[in-house]
Amino acid sequence: MKYKKINNINTPELAIYQQLRDNAFTADNSFIADSPKVVNMLLGSDIEVKSILATKEYYDEFSHFVELKNIKNLFLATKEEMQSIVGHKIHHNCMLHGVRPDETPLEALGESILMLDAITSTENVGSIARSAAALGVDSYLLSRQSPHPYGRRALRVSMGYVSKLKIHIYKDIRETIEVLKKNGYRVFAAEVTPDATLLSQVKASEKWALLMGHEGLGISDEVLNLCDEVLTIEMADGVKSFNVSVAASIMMYQLLSRS
Repeated sequence: MKYKKINNINTPELAIYQQLRDNAFTADNSFIADSPKVVNMLLGSDIEVKSILATKEYYDEFSHFVELKNIKNLFLATKEEMQSIVGHKIHHNCMLHGVRPDETPLEALGESILMLDAITSTENVGSIARSAAALGVDSYLLSRQSPHPYGRRALRVSMGYVSKLKIHIYKDIRETIEVLKKNGYRVFAAEVTPDATLLSQVKASEKWALLMGHEGLGISDEVLNLCDEVLTIEMADGVKSFNVSVAASIMMYQLLSRS
């Protein structure tokens, strides 16, 4: 491998590693990923990689991952130089500059979809992506108001497994649900309502989408009325709810096991 040793941390090609903070992207949909586990996962995917910024130790240990792609710029730096470039302390020894894959059209999503209704937590977006990939859910549907799953922190929390999911960012939740239903999906909403089906009693269909609500506001009555069925998880007395990422994992597992 041919490295480009850092002689000047202010080189324009390196500026993106400092500029792209959490949930920030450029016009060409560039993103930055941190840490060996995340970077190595992305190197094994179809994602376009523009450059890597890493220490000699990283390149020596993981050369087999780096060589999977023909990467033009392999920047070599010390950890101290990397910290000077990004402008803060780091706890890893590699970073990657990649380009987000194109969104998947609604019509091309898989048979199982996890859908978010304006979730606001970057950590929840990343955690749910990791669970979805681990359980075998193939598609991730998010609103424009939610943090993007290729945002810097969401990627880190997902451990890069978001790269295994088909992703679609929707504009209007009502129109999107109607399209899903027309395309043969049964749309389930996760919410606590008097007439909700207990998760243990759900009968899943071959094609389904599971809608998880906003962390604080849940899902509005208007949106609930558009869904085919409301699901709720049985809980002990005195406990009102799970964290949304935990609830999503439990529900995805049950729906997949019943499909």
